[in-house]
Amino acid sequence: LYDGGVAIVDVRQKADSQPFLQCAVKDKHLDPVWQVRWQKEDAEQRLNFFSVSSDGHVSCWTVIKINLERKDIAKLPSEKKNTEDMPHVLLELDQDPTPPHDLARGTCFDFSPAAESVYLVGTEEGLVHKCSKTYNTKVLSTFKAHQHAIYAIRWNPFQPRVFATCSADWTMRLWDEKNTSTHLFQFDFGGGVTDFDWSPYSSTVFALTTEDGTIHVYDLSMNKYEPVCKQLVTQKSNMRLTRVIFNKEHPIVLAGDDHGYMATLKLSPNLRQAVAQKTYSQEDEVAKMDKLITWVREPANHK
Repeated sequence: LYDGGVAIVDVRQKADSQPFLQCAVKDKHLDPVWQVRWQKEDAEQRLNFFSVSSDGHVSCWTVIKINLERKDIAKLPSEKKNTEDMPHVLLELDQDPTPPHDLARGTCFDFSPAAESVYLVGTEEGLVHKCSKTYNTKVLSTFKAHQHAIYAIRWNPFQPRVFATCSADWTMRLWDEKNTSTHLFQFDFGGGVTDFDWSPYSSTVFALTTEDGTIHVYDLSMNKYEPVCKQLVTQKSNMRLTRVIFNKEHPIVLAGDDHGYMATLKLSPNLRQAVAQKTYSQEDEVAKMDKLITWVREPANHK
């Protein structure tokens, strides 16, 4: 929530119903919460989820009876704390109070599909921190991904080496975890790229939203430079798309805006063929993405 709180909502209830659970005022983040992610039940079979906030904290929330219990798992170091002559160390969790200027303003995060304890965090400074729930006093690695705030970060669901970032600097970039010194692909737009999502059925298909209210859908196996389709969703200048997500079972894309409205779009026949026929496999999709990585890293072999 924008006031720093988190809540669990029962979608079976009416839209104006009270949240099923809401955190206590004393446990709220000090700044807006930009993203939450559910995780597997803990060792005691309790529901839990994680949040990231522009107050610089990544927190775990556990459902205990009728309460939400908060535990901070990371305080994100700001860009000036990540110079080459300093180790990548997270600020101590018990270091309280922490000067606000010593914390990076977290904006988004995502957990690795290959190692559930590993997650990436994007910040307003354009940094990406690779962190771990296991070693929560140390950043595994940090790199500068963008010149401005990162709005979304997503691991590829098929090839766990690959992830994507999109930013207020008008770009979306694909990265190989093994080599983040340079991106694999970059796509430029005439405004901020507000959200991104990978297709659940193809390693090379993704959708993104831009500030002008447009959804762009790419399939890198078909065209490495241009979208295979794009659709203007909001035509009002004061409405901004903020979220996009693929339905995992049906050929549908959902898009949300900053006024609370949601649009439902059906994929075109060429993009939903794989969903209807269930023709994709994990091995095939990994091979498709690996072929793209090779194409980028070994340009002399282009045919």
